[in-house]
Amino acid sequence: MNNHLVVENVHLTFGGVQALKGISLSVRQGELVPIIGPNGAGKSSLLNAISGLYMPQRGCIEFDRMPLVGRKPHQVAQLGIARTFQNIGLFPELSVLDNLLVGSHLHMRSSLLAGGLYWGPARREEGIQEHAMRLVAEKLGVAAHLQREVGSLPYGMQKRVELGRALAQSPRLLLLDEPMAGMNRQEKQEMARRILDIHRGTTMTIIMIEHDMGVVMDLSQRIFVLDSGKCIAAGTPTEIGRDPAVIRAYLGEQRGEARELSGIA
Repeated sequence: MNNHLVVENVHLTFGGVQALKGISLSVRQGELVPIIGPNGAGKSSLLNAISGLYMPQRGCIEFDRMPLVGRKPHQVAQLGIARTFQNIGLFPELSVLDNLLVGSHLHMRSSLLAGGLYWGPARREEGIQEHAMRLVAEKLGVAAHLQREVGSLPYGMQKRVELGRALAQSPRLLLLDEPMAGMNRQEKQEMARRILDIHRGTTMTIIMIEHDMGVVMDLSQRIFVLDSGKCIAAGTPTEIGRDPAVIRAYLGEQRGEARELSGIA
């Protein structure tokens, strides 16, 4: 398959802090690729650079051969890139359905006046989008809660709704920033299963930041490892689990000498 996303020699600096130091990597269309690394490795900074929240000082990022650096977040989204964040950013007073519909606004074509009056094409379009959001809710196991306020749902369920809001954009590239953060083991397993179900049988590319090594090893065929703003390794779960540089990044020089990463959470 073709490279869907190419990051080449990207540098990102905040004052005197170098968040990214010449990162280069490429992801093929249809891959599900975790990005792992210790805290402060630059993982979220990389996703923010891809999605247009941060502008690198050097380097280039291309999606389907289209440059992303310099585009605003909404322009990046219009190219087919959606993302979630570490912290839940839903509207707690709105229903699950309304939160999902917020994510689908990119596909609305009716004029502002027609939408405000809710007549003619706007009403038909709203009906189409609502049906599509019900299908998304079914995939994520939240269909029974569509009319409930998001703030009343358990934390793990809210994370699934946030994933659904990103999916509502019908993305070709989905960026997941710690989608299982704060979940218990059962919630993580359920979320992992939902992500696999969504990815299976599609051409959607998924890049996911995740700290739980058990989940990472089960989900992926290829993994990128970041440390101190650099990409220090890329390979299969077995290769990454035995890579001395990766083990040192997680455990330190002496503690990591004879260890593998498979048991590290």
